[in-house]
Amino acid sequence: MRIGELAERTGVSVRALRYYEEQHLLRADRTPSGQRTYAEAAVERVRLIQQLYSAGLSSKLILGLLPCVETGEADPRMMDRLVAERDRIDRQVDELVRTRDRLDAIIGCSHAAHPTTSERAA
Repeated sequence: MRIGELAERTGVSVRALRYYEEQHLLRADRTPSGQRTYAEAAVERVRLIQQLYSAGLSSKLILGLLPCVETGEADPRMMDRLVAERDRIDRQVDELVRTRDRLDAIIGCSHAAHPTTSERAA
């Protein structure tokens, strides 16, 4: 598939896909006219890259991680790094849960003080 189709199917900009290629995160073949083409597997790879970026991983770490995804194996150094990243993400999740709980408490107090129109009519 061409770069525009990959961008459309993954919701990632063409510019980002070119960046992934520059960072060696994504591989494109070239047609005789120089246009990029991607295998079907690129869709899932781009989605994984996006998830890892969203989790706060750097392109360098993602580059080191991708072979582990493909083979299912990681050396001890990479395993230590992956565990550290997972622990960091766990801490972020915990903080987000605490923030959500505080917002729920604020909503509950605010809701009790200012009931909706349908609740006042009841």
